[in-house]
Amino acid sequence: MKQQPAWKAVCDMAAVQTAQPESLRRFFEENFTPYQVTNPDNSSDGLITGYYEPLLNGSRTRTSRFRYPLYAAPADLLVVDLASVYPELKGMRLRGRLQGNRVVPYYSRAEIDNGVAPLKGRELFWVDDAVDLFFLQIQGSGKIRLPGGEMVRIGYADQNGYPYKSIGKALVERGELTLDKASMQGIKDWAKRNPGKLTELLDVNASYVFFRELPNQLSGPLGALGVPLTAGRSLAVDPRTIPLGAPVFLSTTWPNDAKPLNRLMLAQDTGGAIKGVVRADFFWGFGNDAGKYAGSMKQAGKMWVLLPKDYPLPQP
Repeated sequence: MKQQPAWKAVCDMAAVQTAQPESLRRFFEENFTPYQVTNPDNSSDGLITGYYEPLLNGSRTRTSRFRYPLYAAPADLLVVDLASVYPELKGMRLRGRLQGNRVVPYYSRAEIDNGVAPLKGRELFWVDDAVDLFFLQIQGSGKIRLPGGEMVRIGYADQNGYPYKSIGKALVERGELTLDKASMQGIKDWAKRNPGKLTELLDVNASYVFFRELPNQLSGPLGALGVPLTAGRSLAVDPRTIPLGAPVFLSTTWPNDAKPLNRLMLAQDTGGAIKGVVRADFFWGFGNDAGKYAGSMKQAGKMWVLLPKDYPLPQP
């Protein structure tokens, strides 16, 4: 942010701020203007969900227990920056592969899991649970506990180009789950009861995420800005609406509760399911407790983006 002229002054001031609450409050009140984020129909309510950093059990080699692979980005995956041809499509990229002299869509989840894609040798780790691997791809980052107890951190590397589709929504539409049970835990419980239907359900979401191993000394998983996320303070947003790096005041409620959850956040991440204007994903941190909050968070919320007082707003 500090490389952008509109943000340089406040970034320089932020670098010398003390951690005293009153000093920080004055910093934001004196140097920023809050703008409420509204939907195209002028409504101000939107959906606030949660995500977290899960822990999986895995191995660097395949065994009878660890048989579900986490792949690094494929060598044949093409990423085309559409803005280079169409400037109005800034931030949009097309993913695919070459077939002769044509660019065609990359392989879907079903094709990858069935071994159609040329991914042999791209395995980073093998894990013991297909459902946990699926949700790891939705979260975008996590940790893997190896058989000797060593913990390794993995993060998002790339994606196959397909839009995200909710398997929870699919189960509700099929009458397999009620809406109030379509949480992460509800889906995992359904999978245990219906192992024969699991593969077909997972294939509903053709989107597939590839990973990379990250340094263990990081304080948190890396977000879209390439900096570690902070539990309870980092927010995933749609960058077409809210600039990454901007402070965002969030007004929502705790998961499955009417208790207010109002706090200043930082827009530090994006997500395949985070599309829209008043739409955000709240980062809860690492582990089971964070997962319980993240998996049950589907709250209504309002958002205000804080911009520097001299920020050049677009003219209507």
